[in-house]
Amino acid sequence: MKFRLSLIASAILMSQTALAQDTEEVERIEVKGKYLSVSESNSIKTPTPIIDVPQSLTIMTAEEISERGIRSVGEIINYTPGVNTSQGEGHRDSIVFRGIRSTADFYLDGNRDDVQYYRPLYNVEQVEILRGPNALLFGRGGTGGILNRVSKKADIGGEFTDYTVSFNSFGGLYTAIDTNVTTDYDSAVRINLMYESLDNHRDFFDGERYGFNPTARFELSDNTTLDLSYEYVNHHRFIDRGIPTGADGRPVEAFEDIVFADPQDNYSDLEAHLFRAAATHQFSDNLKGNFSAFYGDYDKVYANLYASGYDPETQIVELDGYIDYTVRDNLILSGNLVGQFETGSIGHTLIIGTEFISTDSDQSRFNPVFSTNGSDRETFTVQRPISVNGYAGVNANGQNFTYSYSDFNDDTRVNLEVFSLYVQDEIALSEHLDLVLGARFDQFDIEVFNADPAVLETRSRTDNEVSPRAGIIYKPMENISLYASYSRSFLPRSGEQYADINGNNDQLDPDTYSNREIGIKWDFAPRVSFTAAIFENEQSSPQVADNDPATLDVIDSDISGFELQFKGEVTRDWHLTVNYSNLDGEIMSRTGPTGRVPREVPEQTFSIWNTYQFSHDFGVALGATYQDESFIDNGNTAVLPSYTRIDASAFYQISDTLRLQLNIENLTDELYFPNAHATHQATVGAPLNATVSLVGTF
Repeated sequence: MKFRLSLIASAILMSQTALAQDTEEVERIEVKGKYLSVSESNSIKTPTPIIDVPQSLTIMTAEEISERGIRSVGEIINYTPGVNTSQGEGHRDSIVFRGIRSTADFYLDGNRDDVQYYRPLYNVEQVEILRGPNALLFGRGGTGGILNRVSKKADIGGEFTDYTVSFNSFGGLYTAIDTNVTTDYDSAVRINLMYESLDNHRDFFDGERYGFNPTARFELSDNTTLDLSYEYVNHHRFIDRGIPTGADGRPVEAFEDIVFADPQDNYSDLEAHLFRAAATHQFSDNLKGNFSAFYGDYDKVYANLYASGYDPETQIVELDGYIDYTVRDNLILSGNLVGQFETGSIGHTLIIGTEFISTDSDQSRFNPVFSTNGSDRETFTVQRPISVNGYAGVNANGQNFTYSYSDFNDDTRVNLEVFSLYVQDEIALSEHLDLVLGARFDQFDIEVFNADPAVLETRSRTDNEVSPRAGIIYKPMENISLYASYSRSFLPRSGEQYADINGNNDQLDPDTYSNREIGIKWDFAPRVSFTAAIFENEQSSPQVADNDPATLDVIDSDISGFELQFKGEVTRDWHLTVNYSNLDGEIMSRTGPTGRVPREVPEQTFSIWNTYQFSHDFGVALGATYQDESFIDNGNTAVLPSYTRIDASAFYQISDTLRLQLNIENLTDELYFPNAHATHQATVGAPLNATVSLVGTF
């Protein structure tokens, strides 16, 4: 892999000669707007054009989200290179960033939003997906990437009300209102509201979501701005963990309409209160400060039965389950100073920041107890529906049973405090050469009380980690950058959800992740951008040695690959987005390479989205997303088949203030399985369906 990196780096650098031949032509183009990648990213935290960031980054704006009829983070992932979705046990956003699965690397306006739930998009200005380790700016985690939602803020001087009303062919309803009022010359209020009635193609599925997000902005002086925000999220939905795999290790297509669950007792409830305050102050023309406070109060319940085993010969399925409770409070205080200055002929963009996080998290889980066998599992004859309904049913032997969640599994009470300090300098060595150097220090202090009556113990651990970052950017022309970067990240042994440090986990150092990446970003015309990157992620995981518990083995594993991304206006009427990624990984053991591929790592993914404007009032769009075959489990015995899904849309501008929109998903009605959680829990993709929307303003 290191040879491949060097070879492609040489090829990219050699290509600058050919690119330079077109300089004269590029410079004659009249620039009517910013290059795509010149727009700034909220997650970068410095006023740096994206073309100068030595890292892969994708942004989807609120306008794009609306035009494509996107309602979930997963739908954005489908059209993003280098990432794919995971089922996440059917009750949370879960992303595989360059082969590394995460349910915690989510951020809201740069603040950690790590509780496991489905995040709404009604109040976002844009969604940013960074790939590669991101510990310098975000701390622990960020091992394969992060997803940051940038929320809508009150707009001083703006007076508008935007609305969306959507109905889909499954019977679902979505409504959202975004209204902004300027209350004075130096203040404004903005309110975003959302209601969604959920329905889909699976039996028993239903749900509701509410979102309420008022924000206010105050210009306290010519140099100081304060943003205040409160968000209430309430979410209830049926939980469907998918279908089993058969003797061939693939999902049993004959079961596509069967829900292996309790129609009444598979559900997830979430209630969250999120408070945010952010202040910016311009100390001088060259020095700016950003300060924020975030408090999140989350309360979640998750109950489910799911298929845990299947015998193809007898057509008997085994169901397991649990009910899980999470109560979490997150307090995050952060601030940074961004300065731009010169030392001689060398320019600097320097950021110095600090962050304090205090988290209290209580997690508990109870397994079911079936009256027929006193176990937490029971067997059933495969049929539609499965004979269980509301804590009772009939098993495969024809016996009546009841069950209750009375088998204690675990109960942990976590207190976490994190203190961080980071510094990064973007150094302009010359007109064509930039250097990025930085490091972050994290003190991660965790205390876990195990409330299991048989244990009742408290364990604690403190980790002090330094995460470095280095990058070099060469710009043969203003609209082209060639870059190489190196970064490190870490994940404490308590895991991304820091549930426990039982066993030997309180003695082991964190897992560490290093990333090497080279790439090119080229804005070869106004509003047209191409990026390419090749990367290698290496994970080092200390493990207690099998033969000597007093010593450690360090197990390394590698995932490498490359990404291509094109986005822009091919003509005035034709807008095109194309993404491609290729991943290659291998699981390592104490004895070396195993020959097995990590779960949920498709070798190839591809997506394309075309929008064509036939007239001022009418346009259409056609897209496709392809995902290669991948393994459901690390043993490589269960497989998710490859699939291609085709989507389309059409829109008609009824007036200057009203648009009628039709979005069609899975135009060819293909049966596909986009992701899974375990061998017998493969998600059944939605068949052909349509959504009609009215999008307007007044």
